[in-house]
Amino acid sequence: MKNTSNYMKITIPGYSKNEGLARMCAAAFAAQLDPTVEEISDIKAAVSEAVTNCIVHGYRDTIGDIDMKMKIVGEDTLYIKITDKGIGIENVEQAMQPLFTTCPEGERAGLGFAVMESFTDKLRVKSTPGKGTSVTMIKQVQRRG
Repeated sequence: MKNTSNYMKITIPGYSKNEGLARMCAAAFAAQLDPTVEEISDIKAAVSEAVTNCIVHGYRDTIGDIDMKMKIVGEDTLYIKITDKGIGIENVEQAMQPLFTTCPEGERAGLGFAVMESFTDKLRVKSTPGKGTSVTMIKQVQRRG
């Protein structure tokens, strides 16, 4: 992306306890844009859902790495990309439908992509069965100052 003023990348193992770590890293990185408390909450919720999807759906009963890349683009745009190398998604369009799930016993099954979409300005999901999934989220931040 052109006009990137800062960026970061972390790789975490797909343990459920690391979902909070990813959320806090995202909030700390986004803080340089001076977002509102609501915007920080939105970013944390979207990252939480994306990482949880990697853990629950991408890796199922195994542990694999989750990559999170973030960039500040221009004056007010936060770019977040979360990637796994898990089982992938057969039909992304179907998977993005609210309440669709491959894990019906899950607590909030079928809401992950809807939550990500509601808390960001743009959501893009790419997946290849057997190779993994990447979720890209764009959030425009209204600076408090």
